[in-house]
Amino acid sequence: MKVLVAPLDWGLGHATRCIPVVREFLRQGAQVELAVVESNARLLRGAFPELRQRIAPSYNIVYPRKAYNMGLWLFKNGVHLNVVARFEHRFAEELQKRFHYDLILSDNRFGFFSNAAKSIYMTHQRRIAFPKALSSFEPVGQMWHAAVMKRFDEIWVPDYEAAPGLAGGMSHVARSPKPLKFVGPLSRFSEMNFDYAGGRDVVGEQGAKPRYKFVAVVSGVEPARGRFEHLLKQAFAKIPGNHVIIQGRPAAGVNTWTEGNIQFYTHLPDAQFADVVRNAEWLVSRGGYSTVMDMAYLGAKCVFVPTPGQYEQDVLAKDLSRSCYANRISERKLNAESLMSMVEKRPHVRIPEPPKESPLAAAVKSVMEG
Repeated sequence: MKVLVAPLDWGLGHATRCIPVVREFLRQGAQVELAVVESNARLLRGAFPELRQRIAPSYNIVYPRKAYNMGLWLFKNGVHLNVVARFEHRFAEELQKRFHYDLILSDNRFGFFSNAAKSIYMTHQRRIAFPKALSSFEPVGQMWHAAVMKRFDEIWVPDYEAAPGLAGGMSHVARSPKPLKFVGPLSRFSEMNFDYAGGRDVVGEQGAKPRYKFVAVVSGVEPARGRFEHLLKQAFAKIPGNHVIIQGRPAAGVNTWTEGNIQFYTHLPDAQFADVVRNAEWLVSRGGYSTVMDMAYLGAKCVFVPTPGQYEQDVLAKDLSRSCYANRISERKLNAESLMSMVEKRPHVRIPEPPKESPLAAAVKSVMEG
């Protein structure tokens, strides 16, 4: 079977959660190619240097500087999204015609499907969350997304089938327009061998003191990405101890430098990334869903700072905080004092350990044999 995997380019999370999917297709004998854009091409090349990459259209998403909620943002940018979705559908059809794919898997790319190939749409956001003041518009967002999903043959949800899972009300809704499969949490770190007790590696580090007080992972699109990094830099400079900021810029390669008590990395390969995160007392990040899944596999103690305007992240962070799985701070309150106060008041939070067996393999087997 010839498979094309196409992750959305709104940050790197969609690309990273496709890594275990690609691995499973390869493990079961599929020939896999990747549809990439400039922002995720290097990361996927590092994970799969042997796989052919096809350049796909970019959504070119830029969030506003002010904290508009995602619902209003979608209304404002609906025309642009629909134009790109129509264009990428024509693009996907042309790719299928030229290279004869049997299966196309789109991670949240709304138009990346082909009528001549089995097409799978992967998303955890079956519900588009709106703030309370605009909650009456949520059915509109859900209807719009349901219309998107109807174009595909199957829907895959990277979460547990039993509610609330990790994504809560984002992934567990009453109806689905197509056959739906919960494929379990997906993380590029799922095949690494960790001992989850105490958050330390199996060999040689049990009981060892963490090397870093805080490790921050900066992700997302500008200008929100750069603003978050600036706030973290200001906060960490005032907190005693050693800290790390991973900028999440794989296109810049792996570069490092030190400013005061902060070690900066433009990007880190998976093994080094895991080592740094697992040797931190606390992980600070935006809290997109792919990050939540990664941190579950890494056993990190997390402080999530949702991106203003991305209400989905805020809903996820609130749900995880209520379950004592993670801490949450709003960006407007992020500083050295609030960060230290939060981790001192709630020092024992941790996302539950994922199970050893994932339903992903069964889902892949089903489409390979079907």
